[in-house]
Amino acid sequence: MIFLFCVGVSDDLHVAATLEHTYDVRKRVFETVTEPRGLFMSRSAAYVAEGKIETHEVEPIEPKDGEVRVRVAFVGLCGTDLHIYHGHMDKRVTKPLIFGHEMSGTVEAVGKGVQGWAPGDAVTVMPLKWDGTCAACHAGYHYICQHLTFIGIDSPGALQELWTVPASTLVRLPAGLDLRTAALAEPTAVAVHDVRRSGLQTGDKAVVLGGGPIGLLIACVARDAGADVMVVELDAGRRKLAASLGFATADPAGDVADAVVEWTGGNGAEVVFEVSGAAAPVALATALAKVRGTIVVVAIHSAPREVNLQQIFWKELTIVGARVYQLSDFERAVDLLAREVIPAGRIITRSVPLEETAEALSQLAKGEAMKVLVDVASTSQEK
Repeated sequence: MIFLFCVGVSDDLHVAATLEHTYDVRKRVFETVTEPRGLFMSRSAAYVAEGKIETHEVEPIEPKDGEVRVRVAFVGLCGTDLHIYHGHMDKRVTKPLIFGHEMSGTVEAVGKGVQGWAPGDAVTVMPLKWDGTCAACHAGYHYICQHLTFIGIDSPGALQELWTVPASTLVRLPAGLDLRTAALAEPTAVAVHDVRRSGLQTGDKAVVLGGGPIGLLIACVARDAGADVMVVELDAGRRKLAASLGFATADPAGDVADAVVEWTGGNGAEVVFEVSGAAAPVALATALAKVRGTIVVVAIHSAPREVNLQQIFWKELTIVGARVYQLSDFERAVDLLAREVIPAGRIITRSVPLEETAEALSQLAKGEAMKVLVDVASTSQEK
């Protein structure tokens, strides 16, 4: 049971140091405690095999220098968690893996040298660790470090009652922001980063291809930035939700290009966000963008896609990628949630106890929910 960190192109010394640290993390997280559960036991949900989640009791990790221990309140389940659950990331993760990276909670304990944080502080976590030595880091792009560790995938995540993380990953939550809503901070930060990468301006028309949680969050952030937004979504329920939130909508089963032409007065959209992860919307995106428009690739595509290069040439289109986020994106996300720009109550379908994590993932896979939260502190009996 060893957690492997995501390692890019590196030398042998970097790999050796990574594996040594990984072994230490494995020892600290998965030492089984045989005594009856008490104050020093922590329940956790771990991915153990394709389609299988088990609830473990583990010994909480004492925070070392520069670390804090967080009492986790809520964890959001997302598409990446589904990929893990279905075994699609087995080459990257090591089982058992306590996963989860969308969360909210409160500081429970602080290690030596930690300043500015105290027990009881409400927090979320920006789940990224970078090495500070690669070319990306030296260029100032720490968040897309070539040796980036994504906490919750490459190292233990938030689906545990007590979670020890570097203090540098904490993001403060304001008073009055409830922890259930705050669990949307991470996906909202994704949306903030996506909109920032697009260069969107007040008055622009933006088309969002895909009306799932990230798509709706992008739509909300873009509207707050002054854009007029259309959401293109195949699922009728999700399309209805987007319309109820005040967005123009289109069904991809119809002629989306004609709908966008009419909606934009024949000009096309300044920005197109590809959030679906499917081949057809990728092929469609270039037709929807206006001259000198921008296409933002948000979704993860597991296979190469066909793109109309003639359209890119003819319209002088720009295509940009948007992967994760920076601290400023997280801080803006928290502000948007606190100001209720994000309709959290409409996006969150329900919450479940830790023991029902597998059932919740199955529900998401079937498209039966928008966003499901795991209420880490609750139990099936309490529910």
